[in-house]
Amino acid sequence: MKIKVDQDMCIGCGMCVDICPEIFKLNADDKSECTADEIPENLKEKAKESCEICPVDAISEE
Repeated sequence: MKIKVDQDMCIGCGMCVDICPEIFKLNADDKSECTADEIPENLKEKAKESCEICPVDAISEE
């Protein structure tokens, strides 16, 4: 499983970071980015929750 954050859509709310700080962080532009190339099995549910909770649908699962 891979996660992609659309930098043009992201508003930097930080909800994904709150849910799963193990794989998300806010970058220098205050936009979310995924820090993992491949999501570990034990974090997949949190990653999916981050996709679902994003208020602008900027996070997608690949």
